[in-house]
Amino acid sequence: MPQDNTRYLSPFSTRYASDEMQFLFSAQNKFSLWRKLWIILAESEQELGLPVTDAQIAEMKAHAEDIDFEAAAAYEKKLRHDVMAHIHAWGDQCPTARPIIHWGATSCYVGDNADILILRDALHLIRGRLLAVIRALRDFADRYADLPCLAFTHFQSAQPTTVGKRATLWLNDLTLDLEEINFCLDTLKPLGCKGTTGTQASFLELFSGDYEKVKLLDTRIAEKMGFAGAVPVSGQTYSRKTDSRILNALSQIGQSAHKFANDIRLLAHKKEIEEPFEKNQIGSSAMAYKRNPMRSERMTGLSRFLISNAQNSAMTAAEQWFERTLDDSANRRLSLAEGFLCCDAVLALYLNIASGLVVYDRMIEKHLQEELPFMATENILMDATARGGDRQELHEHIRQHSMAAAAAVKMEGKPCDLVSRIAADPAFQVDEETLNASLEPQRYIGCAALQTRDYLRGTVDPLLAQYAQEQVKTREITV
Repeated sequence: MPQDNTRYLSPFSTRYASDEMQFLFSAQNKFSLWRKLWIILAESEQELGLPVTDAQIAEMKAHAEDIDFEAAAAYEKKLRHDVMAHIHAWGDQCPTARPIIHWGATSCYVGDNADILILRDALHLIRGRLLAVIRALRDFADRYADLPCLAFTHFQSAQPTTVGKRATLWLNDLTLDLEEINFCLDTLKPLGCKGTTGTQASFLELFSGDYEKVKLLDTRIAEKMGFAGAVPVSGQTYSRKTDSRILNALSQIGQSAHKFANDIRLLAHKKEIEEPFEKNQIGSSAMAYKRNPMRSERMTGLSRFLISNAQNSAMTAAEQWFERTLDDSANRRLSLAEGFLCCDAVLALYLNIASGLVVYDRMIEKHLQEELPFMATENILMDATARGGDRQELHEHIRQHSMAAAAAVKMEGKPCDLVSRIAADPAFQVDEETLNASLEPQRYIGCAALQTRDYLRGTVDPLLAQYAQEQVKTREITV
């Protein structure tokens, strides 16, 4: 179908989100689920003794997927009610079943239960995307576990770490996100069949006051949907705190992705690590030499939307009046779908970048060597004290030499000469060659490499082993 360039189209549909995620929130999927839920209701009512025939159920199943969207739109224009419009459109296709479609139910029976099914599938897709990123970063951290680099606090040079250890910080955030996604999946429950205000009054009437059959209907519907049971109590809808919990989990993924993308942007500025860059990619229309970190920049932009979107569901949950109010409907159409489409796009970018990170070892070493003399002063101080020097006097000598060396670097653009200054000071009783020999980066990374391997072997690998069979289809991003 040709694209209509005279109408607004969501960038998630045209540029960012995957076909799989877009299908989950499509009209075809939504209204097919409505029909499947009406079939589940009819089957369960028949099983519990209500006069629903096999022929009616068979007719409904025969037309579960062939939705007449034009007929439904015409009915909605007339009736101003989307659920009733689809009941009438389906009833035209199923004249035998028409009298029992939606029997005893209210609109939220199909609306809310379908949403739960969509959210469950969407959470599974997000989990697969998340695991793919964790696998990619795990391999990166393992590959560079021993490569020393400057660490930064306040984006000022600090005690060295390794490239792999830094990657474990990104990894750890994602494993926390995985826990949240799993919690959402483990605690997710459908609405079931609760009626207009949650009292199940219509079903109690249908079953002539038999409360046990009412409860059994609720349970059977949930089980046919693939759940152990429905929510225990509700108004007309399931609690909108469920949506809030889920969008908060997506927001946390956005927070992790934003932090990673910002780190890559800063490292790209330092020419230490870059995101993938295509052979014919243009960084700037004016400055032909530029290699802008545009994928990471896009990640931060989309992540910002994802983080802020959680506020929608929080306010919707807070705003519900008594047993139901309809101010949630329009907002949920946007916040749930766009939240998942955004998260899908963010994780696709994350995987693309994490799988193709370019590491410039020589630049990392250069920057480390420029700062290492300052990092080494504590060891120099301890060694000189061990040779009989006065620790307090030596500390003052180092302070003065450090300030002078830093001033020469900052104010005169000279290379750092701290080592030669200390070697020339008789208080330290050490020559420059010995000092330079002590500036081996591995001496200053502490347990970084050991921590990295412990974390990968002890935490990440067992976690990934749990999902060894869970595969996710990777896809190209639009650069």
